[in-house]
Amino acid sequence: MLKDKTVVIGVSGGIAVYKVLDVISRLRKLGVNVYVIMTKSATEFVTPLSFQSLSQNYVVCDMFEDPKTWDVEHISLAKRADVFLVAPATANVIGKMANGIADDMLTTTVMATKGKVLIAPAMNTNMYENPIVQRNIDILKELGYDFVEPESGRLACGDTGKGKLASPEVIVDEIVKLLSKEQDLKGKSIIVTAGPTVESIDPMRFISNRSSGKMGYSIAKEAIERGANVTLISGPTNLTPPQNLKKLIRIESAEDMYNAVVENLEENQVVIKSAAVADYKPKNYSNKKIKKSDEDLVISLDRNKDIAYEIGKIKKDKILVGFAAETNDLLENAKGKVKKKNLDFIVANDLTMEGAGFGVDTNIVKIIDKDGNITEYPKMKKEEVANVILDKVKSLL
Repeated sequence: MLKDKTVVIGVSGGIAVYKVLDVISRLRKLGVNVYVIMTKSATEFVTPLSFQSLSQNYVVCDMFEDPKTWDVEHISLAKRADVFLVAPATANVIGKMANGIADDMLTTTVMATKGKVLIAPAMNTNMYENPIVQRNIDILKELGYDFVEPESGRLACGDTGKGKLASPEVIVDEIVKLLSKEQDLKGKSIIVTAGPTVESIDPMRFISNRSSGKMGYSIAKEAIERGANVTLISGPTNLTPPQNLKKLIRIESAEDMYNAVVENLEENQVVIKSAAVADYKPKNYSNKKIKKSDEDLVISLDRNKDIAYEIGKIKKDKILVGFAAETNDLLENAKGKVKKKNLDFIVANDLTMEGAGFGVDTNIVKIIDKDGNITEYPKMKKEEVANVILDKVKSLL
């Protein structure tokens, strides 16, 4: 299964460079083709010949050295990569990647790749915990790059803490997972709604909610990686959309979102309604800022269309997935929504539970189908929850 797969490894400078030799050895034993790019500083720790001997391919170190093939080398390697591993990833190379700097063969090639990118940081604990480094890591995660977390222990500098390069076994396991991810949704077309909606009161003020969009964006990303054609309809968020979307439609109000879903419904087989849509909107919009006065301000509200309910009436054989974020009576409320909105299943979570709900990277969900069957899941990363949802969708397609 892995014999036709290719991993390109970008090696940057750090004492942990020697561990990457073991990564290459393990990959080659699995039949994976391996190509190596080294930064100049990496060659100060381990010679290119060592990597060349294990990978059985020429090691690239310098953008301006004489090419060994007729093609443009960094583009050629970028196209070959099913997975691009950066290990060890120093604070320097992470910063370059996060900010679009391509000034050597490693950063130039990783920027040109369409393959999955896996980053394995290794550095001093204080550097790893530096807010600038953490910001850069967050940027890359939002862009869809995967990470292998560093381990804790005694570091080469004598300090103790988090920053050791993950073990070769762990890194190879992560690579194999990425290489083995099935394209089981290939050719399927899916709408994912994400984020909050915004209902304007006047040019300065609006009604919204605390949704970050992380759950919906995770579903969109994982669906793309599984081969689906994804249309992401997103309210205002601070997230970077996943790469390779079929369509990205940015909306503000619940009415905008309703119109976008209806307009794209025919060409899609699945609708996953993970957005947190405002139930109400101001009855009257003021095109001028409402001035403060000595009187209380009363804003009359009208109901917005219930998008899932409206789609449920016209969905025919399409799969419709709803979400229920509740603070009380979770199962009772969720079951009622499945029936009322003609959902195929609903993903329910209790906002009062730590690690569930808005703004965090994890979720704790229960899935309830139209027959009333309930499946409970432990706290998981939102990417893992996304795949649970997509597995359920796949079983219904």
